[in-house]
Amino acid sequence: MPSLSPRLAGIVDALPLAPGMRVLEIGCGTGAAARAVAARLGTGHILAIDRSAKAVAQTRAASADEIASGRMSVRQAAAEEFEPEPGEGPFDLVFAVRVGALDGRHPQAGRAALPRIAAALAPGGRLFVDGGSPLREISV
Repeated sequence: MPSLSPRLAGIVDALPLAPGMRVLEIGCGTGAAARAVAARLGTGHILAIDRSAKAVAQTRAASADEIASGRMSVRQAAAEEFEPEPGEGPFDLVFAVRVGALDGRHPQAGRAALPRIAAALAPGGRLFVDGGSPLREISV
């Protein structure tokens, strides 16, 4: 498996992950960060979503072991339209890297996405996006 870029490794390292957590990654791209998170969750689970069908297909292909083990699932969804399917949530932690709806590039999509993310979080759940040092937490 290719290693993470230094930037992505720093982001994954900064996430307050703990074994058994339920995690949502918004905008998974090729799934590199999701696979790294899955490796740290033990009995936990990560759901990786992306609006791009191509990205979802790439993630599924590269993540067969994680998916087969039950530590990871992947599906196509946009942040501003996300609704957990039965059994998917609630999530202890949500993170997004280079997602326009959450980093300020697409504020209208962000206004639609934040209430959906808040509804999917467990009590005390947290949302992190890139752009801090290396992450910043967004209150939802």
